[in-house]
Parts: sequence; C-alpha cells; structure tokens
Amino acid sequence: MTRKVDYLFLRKGSQNWHLKLQYPGDLGQKIGRKRIEKSLGTPDRAQAEILALPYIQEHKMHLLHGHKDFRIVWKHRFEPGRQHVGPAGERIIATDRELIYLDPQGVITKRAPNGDHFIPVPPLLEQKAAVRREQLRRRGVRNSDDSIIDTYLKHANVTGYNEREARAVWSLYKELTNGKPLREATREDGRKIVQYFEDNGLKSATIQKKVGWLNAAINLAIGETKLSFNPFSAIVPKRTDSERRLPLSEADMKLVRAGMEQLDRRDQLLLRFLATTGARLSEAFEIESELMERGCRYVIIGRKTPQSHRRVPLPAAVLPFLPRQIDGQQFQGTARSASKRLNRFLDDIGITDPRKVIHSLRHRAQDRLRAAGCPIDYRWALLGHEEKTVAEGYGLGFPVPALKRWIDKIGF
Repeated sequence: MTRKVDYLFLRKGSQNWHLKLQYPGDLGQKIGRKRIEKSLGTPDRAQAEILALPYIQEHKMHLLHGHKDFRIVWKHRFEPGRQHVGPAGERIIATDRELIYLDPQGVITKRAPNGDHFIPVPPLLEQKAAVRREQLRRRGVRNSDDSIIDTYLKHANVTGYNEREARAVWSLYKELTNGKPLREATREDGRKIVQYFEDNGLKSATIQKKVGWLNAAINLAIGETKLSFNPFSAIVPKRTDSERRLPLSEADMKLVRAGMEQLDRRDQLLLRFLATTGARLSEAFEIESELMERGCRYVIIGRKTPQSHRRVPLPAAVLPFLPRQIDGQQFQGTARSASKRLNRFLDDIGITDPRKVIHSLRHRAQDRLRAAGCPIDYRWALLGHEEKTVAEGYGLGFPVPALKRWIDKIGF
C-alpha cells in the first residue's frame, strides 16, 4: 500500500515528483515567500521523499522560529572570526556559518557548515506552560452552548476559583467531543469527561464535583426549557476510592513546631490558624475583617455550604501573631497555591504519609475537641455542620465567649 505524503505531488505532463510546502500568511511575508514548489527530479516516490528531507527541515525550522514558544539558534562548531587547527592538523578558517579548510599551502580543500540549527530545550515548567497555553487556545473557541454555562454561573453567583474550574470542565467537554452541541449529546459524551479524569488519577468524589458544574448548568437550562436532556446526570460511578485522611499526631505537630522557621511569616500564621481552629484552607482566605463580642475577637467564615457558615473565635495561640485589627486579607496567593506550599512543607519536615496532608489539621482539631469532652453541638458550631439540620437556621448560635473556651482546647 502506497504511503500518503501530502507534500509530494505529480504535476500534469511530468513523471517526476514535485514538492510543495506552504507558509502561514504572516510568516510567509516575514521570510519573503509563501511557498516552496519545485521538482525533485525523480519518478521514484521513495527517493523523492529522501530528496525532500532538507527542504522539510528548513520548512519546519521556519515554522518553529515563528512560534512564540520556541526559538532557534545557530550553534557554532568553531568560534567564528578565528583560525583553528583541525584534528588532522589542517588549518580551518571559521566564519559565522561556514568552515573553510586549507592545506599547508593555503589552498582551500573543502567547505562545511560551522555548526547547525539548535533548539534550546526550555525548563520543564516553561514546557508545561507552553502546552497549557496551546490547550487554552484550542478550548477557547466559543460555540452557541457557551451561553448556557454563562447563564448558570451568573445565576448561581459562581466566581473565582469555582468559576475557573467550571469553565475548564466545559472547555474539556468541547475538546473531547469536538464541540458537539448539547442538544445532540448523550451520556456517553458526558462519560468521556469522567474517563479523562479517571485516566489522570482523580478520585470519584473530585470527578463528581467537577462534573457537577455542568450537571447543574444543564438542569437550569432544562428548567428554562432550553434543553430537554442532561448528558451529565448520573455519569460518575460510585466507587470506594476515597483516601481516608489521618489527623496529625502529637509527634507530627512536634515536627511542625520545630520546622516553622522554614515558612515565611504569612504561611506561619496560616498554618497556626488552621491548626488551632480546624478551619478549611479555603475558609482562611475568606477572612478580610474581624468582629468583637464581649471582648472576644472573632471572624465569620464558611461559604462552602449554608451549614458551614459560622463564627469562629480567634484562639489564644493565634492572637499574638495577628495584627491589632484584621483589615484585609491576611494570607498570600490563593488557597490552591497555599495548599501546595504547606503540603510540600509537611513532606520537607518528614511527614510523608500520603494520608496526612494540610487538611489533616481539621481532623486533628475534631479529635482534640472530642478528647476534651466538647459537646457535639459546640463542635458543629466551631467546625461547621457536615449535614444540614433543622436547628441551624435558628438565631446566631452559641455566644462567642462560650465558643472560645472550647476552641482554645485545640491548641498548637
């Protein structure tokens, strides 16, 4: 079977193979030609493919040179502008692009390139960034269903990281299905997202959360009679693959206290706050101000669910490290970047059990309160309800001074 090579063709009236390569508009103007088209002088296709290789190399070099994520340099074999002595004792005159070989009488014996084109390999982070930019460019193409996602995000007031996550999952769907319209989509199309995430090692709970954005958006569109079927409903299999997190032990906390100097001031404060309150990492980044009740300073956190919304007294172990008045966000970057920094810190100080992560401080707080005899309703008030209860909507809850007596039992 003849192998198809698009850049080779037979011109009418000729038996010889011809080569045709084209350059994109801007690049063609830059190098002064839009295409390469020439006869390779042979009717033998295999030989023509070999003869075409130098032209293909030059063509690809120009394409790469025009790509903002790559640069091509000329790597010299010999330093130009000097005379060198070759391995056999011959004299070599080096110019920028050419080597001129001379015999003892000064006669030129041959010429050769002074080096070759070279593409420096960028650091791994730069390579990943280049790949990510290309993926975002491909996913960025809008279609008529984008308004459904836009409407949901605005309707549900989804912003920040959650909005970016939702749009990323939607873009992934478009990429995996070649932009298939939602009116034509089936659950098999939705399961392509699930398969993609599973292939990348995500747990079922994480996949459920990511797919949940699309599921909710389509449900809203169905309620508004824009669609009639949800291809993202009930597509994530129920699996027992969640990894049980372990609380940090007192031995672990000893390592944490001994290694605190490895963190900068803001991350030290963040870790202390998480350890002494049991708050979720994302909740710490919600703090922009404080309140006072009967001499007790406290903050309000908990946007994950209505039942997680709560008042948290500032523990005695944190107060010396706080400003006199909280006015603005106290922690740098985002919760996601902080999670990476703090989990890396745990690894660096010797806490390498994969079940022990920065979220383990929340489990530790729960255990410390339970061991201190803290009643369950106080624990809920301090750490947030995991499930919606009838009583949660009544009043403001326990007085802050009463909560502070218990939260100080957690300690650092």
